[in-house]
Amino acid sequence: MDSNTNTQLLVDEVEILERKLAAAKLPEGLKLKALGMILRLKKMSAQGEYSREFEPVAEYINWITQIPFGSNTNDNIDLKNAQKLLDENHHGLQTVKSRLLEFLAVLNLQRQEALRGIQPASQVAEGESVDPAQAPQQQDPSQEMKRLQGSSSHAPILCFVGIQGIGKTTMAKSIASALGREFVRIALGALGGVTEIRGRSRGELDAEPGQIIKALIRTKTMNPLILLDEIDKVSSDTGLRSDVMAALLEILDPEQNSTFMDKYIDYPIDLSQCIFVTTANNLGGISAALLDRLEVIRFTTYTDNDKAVIAKNYLLPKVRQATGLSEAQLAFADDVWPLVIRPLGFDAGVRQLERTLTELARKVALQIVQGTIKGVVISKENFRQYIPEQIGIYS
Repeated sequence: MDSNTNTQLLVDEVEILERKLAAAKLPEGLKLKALGMILRLKKMSAQGEYSREFEPVAEYINWITQIPFGSNTNDNIDLKNAQKLLDENHHGLQTVKSRLLEFLAVLNLQRQEALRGIQPASQVAEGESVDPAQAPQQQDPSQEMKRLQGSSSHAPILCFVGIQGIGKTTMAKSIASALGREFVRIALGALGGVTEIRGRSRGELDAEPGQIIKALIRTKTMNPLILLDEIDKVSSDTGLRSDVMAALLEILDPEQNSTFMDKYIDYPIDLSQCIFVTTANNLGGISAALLDRLEVIRFTTYTDNDKAVIAKNYLLPKVRQATGLSEAQLAFADDVWPLVIRPLGFDAGVRQLERTLTELARKVALQIVQGTIKGVVISKENFRQYIPEQIGIYS
């Protein structure tokens, strides 16, 4: 292939990048920055040089045009709906539920003020009248509603603390569902470096954005609920832990996250509309400065009575659906639940309980398919035959 053909191919590819950039909804500053890169490529191609810079520039434009600037989901601020959904998915945990309802109540009042288009009552002294001629210019209510839509300025930065299997991640998903927001999980356990969060500079090998920018791209919205999972499991290396905690501090601090700088994008990204939820098994590995920004909510150990309710109302329907069984094919006697809950002794969470139910369901499904039974009610008398490996603990 001769040099003229190479040059023409480069020109065509540069034009494709230019059209992609023109079609994207980007902040003016970021668009001008990318346009400058394209103009440089065009200048070099006009000189008959096939630029080695093309691939990095093309990759950069591909990333920035995927960031969903201006795209927000509408918060569902119906308190009754949120309460109903949380109660359906979780037993107890009233502290977490109450905190979410408080947040929704604040959003509700904000939007009522925006719709009325009046000055908030908190800014007017009691008994004082406001002269319309002297009153400050009010924003257009429709514009104010647009600003508040998806606003997280009053969102709590929750930190769920508890042992594994207690329901921290599931609660975060339920909060996102109650709000009508997209959900994305970022695992921080044994994080390889701060570049995983902040991204790698374009001058580095394998340069790409960090996990925060990728989360926005995956959810296709600028206001998802982002779960920062296992925040206490960051590498124990002192230097690395300090860098990661500093990066998380910028992300979670409302005073800083409106201008979050990803090293790859190299342009301030507004994260203030995101809701962040963190989880941890304990608080020992979290820096004091970061902990000061978090609202810690401890998930206590479930009692046997709690587990019985969770098993009947939440886990069993889930296991039946996963194994294709109906209520008529798999049921449990009320007095058998203590054996199901503690097949191997005490377990603070519910993961072992779910595994036990799943093992029972699989054995029942096998017998039904083989034609030996049409259905079964698990009781004290037949429980052992469905968990044969654990007979010894009941002897």
